[in-house]
Amino acid sequence: MSSSPAPDALLGPADVRELAAALGVRPTKQRGQNFVIDANTVRRIVRTADVRPDDVVVEVGPGLGSLTLALLEVADRVTAVEIDDVLAGALPATVAARMPERAERFALVHTDAMHVTELPGPAPTALVANLPYNVAVPVLLHMLETFPTIERTLVMVQAEVADRLAAGPGSKVYGVPSVKANWYAEVKRAGSIGRTVFWPAPNVDSGLVSLVRRTEPLKTTASRREVFAVVDAAFAQRRKTLRAALAGWAGSAAAAEAALVAAGVSPQARGEAITVEEFARIAENRVGHDTENRVGHDTEEQTHP
Repeated sequence: MSSSPAPDALLGPADVRELAAALGVRPTKQRGQNFVIDANTVRRIVRTADVRPDDVVVEVGPGLGSLTLALLEVADRVTAVEIDDVLAGALPATVAARMPERAERFALVHTDAMHVTELPGPAPTALVANLPYNVAVPVLLHMLETFPTIERTLVMVQAEVADRLAAGPGSKVYGVPSVKANWYAEVKRAGSIGRTVFWPAPNVDSGLVSLVRRTEPLKTTASRREVFAVVDAAFAQRRKTLRAALAGWAGSAAAAEAALVAAGVSPQARGEAITVEEFARIAENRVGHDTENRVGHDTEEQTHP
């Protein structure tokens, strides 16, 4: 127990405001910044994320460091990706001051998470983040695609986005984020977060989403890009039948119908009823898709993101 951080190492409401004032930081709507000011909430996030002592955690958008410190209490290493110049400059000092015995296990990458292609140190095993509302889905998908070693993810996002990510076929909110997240992982809602734990308090509720990466990638001869192209086309006009919605993607409505029939999917179905596996089969059956050269040998390009 002696090596554990002091109980007051985490940031409380007064700490957050004091840090922000010292840095001249005002949370901006442009970057979707809402800082967590409740230590119990960040500890709950770490528990729900199932962070383990041997985990290498990547955190996106650490802000003033509330969640970062809670992650450092448990994980082996934490790498934070921060785009904001002032916040990125201040975070290492906050970690060193509040958790000196863990400081060497912390790394900061000062860049836009959408452009991250590599991280320092060992490969990440988990992603835990309070994602800025306005870029949550693209950042999440980029991280899952770029870092296949991430096995477990827990993100806090706007409740509406959480619902979309975790939705299954047939749900009114099932759409592009649901299917693309499911390409990589088993996705589920993992709790709700009230508004009062943030500063400033957002005008929407937040939700936790858990993503556990598939142990076996989806079995398909289509590439991720090919499958995602079908998904994008299917939901671009979600009220249309797939025969109509996929006409542009396939070259014509007749070609779309042929691909759908070959995939075992009704041409009269709509995108909101189709699983990621079915989208993959549709992609495989597009006229001109080069199946001849790919059948019978599952290469990495076929089965991995």
